[in-house]
Amino acid sequence: MSLISSLGVGSNLDLNGLLDRLAAAESQPLVALQKQQTSYTAKLSAYGTLRGALSTFQSATAKLSGSALFQTFEARSSAADVLAVSTTTNAVAGSYTVDVSQLATAQSLAAHGVPDAKAAIGLGTLTFDWGAVSGGTLNPTTGHYSGASYTPDAARSQTLVVDASCNSLEGLRDAINARTELGVSASLVNDGSASPYRLVLTSRQTGEASSLRLGVTGDASLSALLAHDPQGLDTAQALQQTTAAGNAQLKVQGIAVSSASNTVADAVQGVSLTLAKTGSATVAVTRDAAGVQTAVTAFVNAYNNLLGTATVLTRYDTKKQSAAALVGDTTLRAVQNKIRVALNSPLPGNLQLISRLGVSFQKDGTLSLDTATLTKALAQDPAGVSELLAGSTPGQGLAGQLGALVESFTGSQGLLAAATNGVNSTLKSLDARYAATEQGVQTKVSRFRAQFTQLDGVMARMNSTTSYLSQQFAAMNGQK
Repeated sequence: MSLISSLGVGSNLDLNGLLDRLAAAESQPLVALQKQQTSYTAKLSAYGTLRGALSTFQSATAKLSGSALFQTFEARSSAADVLAVSTTTNAVAGSYTVDVSQLATAQSLAAHGVPDAKAAIGLGTLTFDWGAVSGGTLNPTTGHYSGASYTPDAARSQTLVVDASCNSLEGLRDAINARTELGVSASLVNDGSASPYRLVLTSRQTGEASSLRLGVTGDASLSALLAHDPQGLDTAQALQQTTAAGNAQLKVQGIAVSSASNTVADAVQGVSLTLAKTGSATVAVTRDAAGVQTAVTAFVNAYNNLLGTATVLTRYDTKKQSAAALVGDTTLRAVQNKIRVALNSPLPGNLQLISRLGVSFQKDGTLSLDTATLTKALAQDPAGVSELLAGSTPGQGLAGQLGALVESFTGSQGLLAAATNGVNSTLKSLDARYAATEQGVQTKVSRFRAQFTQLDGVMARMNSTTSYLSQQFAAMNGQK
């Protein structure tokens, strides 16, 4: 509060200093209120820190609350160069022998050579049909079938118009590759002969049901180059089959399996096999203990972090004689006690207590994990581990109960919300008291200033009168 600079001139007294001291004395209640405001603001911030630690702990418990975590398996192949493995769903632990005798292949057909890849080949329409060739014999030299039958899949039939824009081997190659729905990729091979340029068509899918029949309508030259019907006469097969469409052939535990793809799903239950070459391998399917161990470790760490946060928020510094924001706070104490009780309470099932998974309390209140004990429990009673942590029904296991408990702390109607609302209400009340007290101080100081100003004026007049009288007496004495 500013003071008038002339105050005290008339009385020759330090009225400014006196007014400042009076203002400071009257402002002491404001200082006390400010300390209270600072304390409650710190408590509000501390509740936010506690809420964050609880949220992290809740996330860790959520990872243990789903039964899927305990039903995850991993698969290993004894010969990765023969086949690779990965688990899908519903895998069953066990060891399986797999013998691969044939890989799935994609059909490849080659047209006869032409001298110029840019020369016209004729106009017309190509019809691409896909199906299976059965019976008959294949001439390995000509790549043509005799006496075979062909069963097309009408749903896969596609057409391509050969017009001026693609009337060459190069143009046709590009037009085919631009249409992936045709089911075939095209390339040009130079065989070094007098007519070296040959169009090669390769199916985009493996398997016996992906053999091509190529119908041609239009110019005779186009038909002579590309028309191909595997069940027709040798003259009706313009293309040479260089690779036949074939299924993968393998045995699993001695049982024959045929697959149109080299990725074979569920030949071993819940396992996908990716075949790389012929040969034998053993596939071992085991429960994924590492995933559970990682989740339990994260849970233990999250609890210890929560405990560490609580310790910081309730610490008392004896040297500085200062207390953290939540020393003696009943809300934080309730949170800690309820979580600890939940961790120590037995649950239905074979294992009942988390300590039987190797999770135990230390003297300082933190949790520790004995991974050997957890690994043993997972090996001997995986269902019991799942029942203890995830529960036989959602939310009934330890993780679900802890998650619900944390929600009762952090939810909109929870303990922290109630405590925070209480602090905010107190801060609002303190703000009102501060404003009222400050107004009272200002009123008193203004009254003191007015009184001092009045005193200053009276004293100034008295001093003036004294000076006048002194002058008059002096004058009278001088006349005698």
